[in-house]
Order: sequence, then C-alpha cells, then structure tokens
Amino acid sequence: MVVGVGQVMGDRPLMIKELLLLLLLATLWGASYTFIKIGVATIPPVTLIAVRTLIAGCILLAVMRWLGLSMPRDPRVWRQFTFQAVMNSAVPFTLVAWGEQTIDAGLTAILNSTTPIFTFLLTALITRHEPVTFRKLFGVMVGMVGICLIIGMEALHGLGDQLLAQLAIVLATISYAGAAIYGKNFKGLHPIQPAAGSMLAGAALLLPVSLLVDQPWTLSPSLPSIAALLGLSIFSTALAFTIYFRLMQTLGSIGTTAQAYLRVPIGVGLGLLFLGESLSPTALTGLVCVVVAVVAMTWPARANA
Repeated sequence: MVVGVGQVMGDRPLMIKELLLLLLLATLWGASYTFIKIGVATIPPVTLIAVRTLIAGCILLAVMRWLGLSMPRDPRVWRQFTFQAVMNSAVPFTLVAWGEQTIDAGLTAILNSTTPIFTFLLTALITRHEPVTFRKLFGVMVGMVGICLIIGMEALHGLGDQLLAQLAIVLATISYAGAAIYGKNFKGLHPIQPAAGSMLAGAALLLPVSLLVDQPWTLSPSLPSIAALLGLSIFSTALAFTIYFRLMQTLGSIGTTAQAYLRVPIGVGLGLLFLGESLSPTALTGLVCVVVAVVAMTWPARANA
C-alpha cells in the first residue's frame, strides 16, 4: 500500500520512521565513496563497476518481481535504458572508481555532490525546461567557487594525477546531471524499472570490456576489496535505490532531495573515520561552499499563500 504524503506528515511515528530512512539513504550513498576507495585498491575500476551494476541490477530485478512488476519488452524503451546506463552508471561509476585510485573518498563525495549545479547549467543552456531564478544562480556561483577551491591549487602545479582524477569526478558529475534531465523521458514507468533496466544495460556494456581489458580471472582481489564491492552493490546501490523509491512515495521528490544535504558531510566523515583521510583548509572551505550551493539549488520554493 502506498502511503500518502499527507498521511506521513500527520502521523508522527511514521514520519520519524521515514526521516530515519532518509538518514539511512544519505549514509548508504555517502558510504559508496569509501566502498569504492577500498574496492579499487585491488580490483580495476571497470571490473569493479561491471560487477557492481550486475549485482545491483539483479537485486532490483528481484525486488520488481516481488512488487509484481515486469520489465518492458519494447526495444525502444531498452534503447532508452541503454542510453541512461551510459549517462548514469557505466560512464560516471567508472570515472569515479578511476578517480578514487588517486584521490580521497571525501573529496570525491564533495565534488560528486555538485550534480544539481551542472543539472541547472545544462537545463539553462540546452533544454530550458525550468525557470532561471536568482537563488539557483547564486547556488551555481557558490558551487563553482567551491569546485575551484578544491581543484584550483592542483591546477597551479600542472596537470598531475590529482588534477586529472578530480576532473574525472567532475566529468562524472556532469554525466549524472545529463542523466537526471534525460530521466524525465521515463514517464509512465515505475521508477524502479528504469533503475533496474539501466543497471542491467550498464552491466551488459561493461562486462565485455572487463573481460577484454582486465581479464578478471587473472586478478587476486583482497578480502577487504571483495567485501567493499559487495557492500557497494548490495547496500549503496540496490538497497539505496529501493529506499529511494519508497521515500519518493512517502516524502515526495522534494523531501527526498534532503539526502543531498546529508550525503556530503557523511561521505567526508566516513573517509576521515575509516580511511584516515584529511581535508586541507582550502578543501574544507570548498566543502562549505558546495553544501551551501546544493541547499540553494534544491531547497523547495515557498508556495504562494
């Protein structure tokens, strides 16, 4: 049974439960950067993401069957799933994993949180389906300042490994933004259908590349990397998406975006706690700018009285 937003807001115990789920979602997505950092230590990025999308897609497919849903059979829809997979999983997941071979999980969490900024820029410059407001422009400016603070110092020292990795994360974020805009094309489908379809399509694209480039049968992944891969696939992808779909039904799309405010400090905190990472004063200032920008870009507008 789908619970209405009004019912949730009027039922305090139920509302507390949904807010705890929101915190769990932010934690699961914030933890993905730590999982990836541990995973790529002994598993190449393409193979890591190929297995991640395969496991997550299979779990989401099982959840669909439990919900009584089936995958569309229209070839046109599957072409859309494949394009969405390129934009939302295969390319950005791999870029993030590649970047985290050399940069910290905390910095990745900060840079990756700027998706609303690039979504707005792509919308304003290309699709123009949403109005340009002063608050969003402010968010873009503050967010770009934050990005420059984080990667600018590396740029002054030339194109080193750190800068290239950080640019890969930014490129992944732009890809996520394009996927968010393209995702509006999946009208009439349950949200879990394009999620499962794009994950499976992403696995179909990446598995041949993994077999050709990485030759997985020759790898010797460590137990921590295998555990991180399983945690990434099961918890930070499949379970997180399942919680996300529930919250979309209970808290709505606006309420669910609140996880974006929580994900960044959680991602940074987990990197500090479990990986012994640290942030420079410049990066800390960039973190504050990015959080302010994300809030400005996603905070719901006040309804007219």
